[in-house]
Amino acid sequence: MIELDLLSFDVWQLREIKLGLEEGLDVSVYAKPEFDSYQMGEIREGLGRGYDVSAYVNPEFDVEQMHEIRLGFDHKIDVILYANPEFDEYQMHEIRIGLEKGLDVSIYAKPVFDYEQMREIRFGLEFGFDIDVSAYAKPEFVPYKMYLIRQGLEKGLSADESIKQADTTKVNISDTDSEKFRLCNEIIQLINRSEKFRLCNEIIQLIDNTERG
Repeated sequence: MIELDLLSFDVWQLREIKLGLEEGLDVSVYAKPEFDSYQMGEIREGLGRGYDVSAYVNPEFDVEQMHEIRLGFDHKIDVILYANPEFDEYQMHEIRIGLEKGLDVSIYAKPVFDYEQMREIRFGLEFGFDIDVSAYAKPEFVPYKMYLIRQGLEKGLSADESIKQADTTKVNISDTDSEKFRLCNEIIQLINRSEKFRLCNEIIQLIDNTERG
C-alpha cells in the first residue's frame, strides 16, 4: 500500500496523484513534493503510455524538458541521446527533431552549442551529403555566421570559400536582429511571394526603424 504524507502536497499535486490512482498507475514514481503538478502530469502521461519514465523522472528537468523527452518516446526515438539536464528544452527540441528525421545528431548534440547553432547544423544535415557541416559546426561561430557559411556551402562553394565569404560579410545588426532577418529569409523560401512576403518586408522595415530610433 502506498503511504503518502498528503498534507505535503498542494491541491494541484493532489489532483495529479488522484488522476494517476484512477488510471491504475504507480503514483509512487511521481508523488513526491519535489515535483510540481506540471512535472507530475508529464510523468503520469508517460506512465499511462507505458514508457520507461526513469529517463526523465528527475527534479532537475523542468516540465518543458520532460515534455521534450516524452515526445521522443511518442516518436520512438532514443531519448537517451538528449535526456540530459545540461540541455534546455530548446536544445532538446533540436536534437529530437534531428533524430526524428534520421539525422546523425552526434555532431551537434553537445551542450556547447546553443539551440540556434544546433538548428543551423541540423539544416545543413537535412540538405544532404553535399554539405560538410563540420566546416561550421564550431562553438565559436555565432548562429548568423553559421547561417552564412551554410548558405555558401549550399551554393556549391568550398568550405574555405564559404567561411571567407562569411568573414567578409558586414553585419551591423545585433545577433537577435540577425536571427530575425535569417528567419524571414527562410520563411520567404517556404511561402509564395504574396501577401506573406509583404508582411515579412514590413517586419524587416520595423526592425530597421527600431534600430534607427
